[in-house]
Order: sequence, then C-alpha cells, then structure tokens
Amino acid sequence: MKTILVVANETLAGQPLIDAVLAKAGDDQARVVICVPRTRPKHGNIIYDDAVYDAAQVRIDLARGFLRRQGVEAVGDVGDPDPYTATMDAVAEWHPDEIIVSTYPVASSGWLRRDLIERIAEAANVPVQHVVVDVDAEGLPFRVSLVVANRTTRGNELIDALKDKAEDAQHLFIVVVPQEGGGGLAASAARGRLSQLRERARHAGLLVAGMVGDPDPFTATMNALQFFRIDDIVISTLPATRSGWLRADLIERVKRATNSPVEHVVAGQDAKASQEA
Repeated sequence: MKTILVVANETLAGQPLIDAVLAKAGDDQARVVICVPRTRPKHGNIIYDDAVYDAAQVRIDLARGFLRRQGVEAVGDVGDPDPYTATMDAVAEWHPDEIIVSTYPVASSGWLRRDLIERIAEAANVPVQHVVVDVDAEGLPFRVSLVVANRTTRGNELIDALKDKAEDAQHLFIVVVPQEGGGGLAASAARGRLSQLRERARHAGLLVAGMVGDPDPFTATMNALQFFRIDDIVISTLPATRSGWLRADLIERVKRATNSPVEHVVAGQDAKASQEA
C-alpha cells in the first residue's frame, strides 16, 4: 500500500489540499499520514503543553474523520513545532512514498521563508508536492463552529443545538472544555467530559473533535480562535443562578473580543434552552 505523508497546519482543511490528497489517495487506496506541527498560543499567563498538543490533534482528528467519509484510510501524528523536524520525524517513522506539503502563499508563509519545501525534498529523497492554500482569500469548504462547554457537556440541550446547526451545511465542530483549576485531576475531569460529548456527538452523526483548554474560559476561547479559523461560537452554560461563567460576563466579553456570532445554549432548566447571546 502506498503511503502519502501530508504536512500542514492552518491550511489543512483548505480545498486545494483536500483535492490534492483525494486525487493521490482516492483511486489507489493509499494510506494517508497527516503530520501537524504544534503551535504555541499567544494568550494566557501559563502555557499548558496538553492544550498545545491537543490543538494540533484536533486538526488531525477532523481531517481523519473527513477522509474516512471519503473512503480514505488516514492516521495522524502531532509533530515538533519546527515543521522540518516534524516532517523528517514522520518520514523516519512512516517511510512515505511521497509527501504533500501545504502552506500559505509565499507572502504570508513562514514555512516558505525557511525554504521548507526544498529542504524536505533534498533530505527525504521522495517526490514532494507543494500545495498553496490561500485560506484568507478562499475560505474553507466547511462551516466551523467553536463550542465552549464544561459542566453542561452531559446535557441534551447542547447536542440538540449542534444538531440543529448541522442540518443545512457541511459542518465541523471544535469543542473546547476549560479545565477547572490546574493540575492533573482537573485536566482528567475535563478530558472525561470532552470524551463523553465527542462520543454522543458522533452517535448523532456530527463531525467533531475537541481539546482541553485553559482554566479561564475566556482565555480558552481566545486561544482556540488563534488555533482555528471558525465561523461562529457556541457557549454552553448552566442557568444564570448557577453559572460562574455568566457571573464573569463571559458571553459579552467574547462577543466584544471577536467578530464572530455567539450563540448561548443554557442547559439544566426547563425554559428555552437555546437563545442568541
């Protein structure tokens, strides 16, 4: 079986790259290996290594889910922050027959300023295809919603709201679960809630991936907006009488800080569960 290594980060969901991968892999039943170098966030006083890793893994999970729907086998690796090192590590592990590297156009690509394509071609000694994706000009072929939730991940209100959003478009959901406080136990609890929500969403036919975020939900949201290109934001909270996020004015703070529509889904009450924030 032919193995194709795909190296990309923010351009991973771009249509030119999707077309290139499907053209290479679709007819030959090739195995696709996705390598995403991890990127450190700009927001927050503390950098959580798990969150940095998870952001790259989210891209991989969504790409694998999409390719599976197209009948293409795909696996993935989170790579070193340096894209050359990440690529060569993947080459050593997977021994690809060819490599596809996706970047922004030359004017905005840090990877191209480091001569990444030429260095990989020289070191890997296999064919290297360079795919340029101008996400700013072309957009993405999907609608992408950022979902921020914690204690409400077990409720039906959030799943129902996501199902409603996915009815009329090809839709990807990126879930961020802020951990409550620091330390391993807090991260484990958040990861458990995330896992339950992902499983329920997949049973509902939704294409979803997620990560554990910064303990502060505003910082977690802003980090996710740096990592991912999104169309709208869904924030799920408990009712006002029980929600620390609402007491901290999270909805309005996110609205003021972004240009994206923000939908507020309230869980755990009999009243209308979803309303525009």
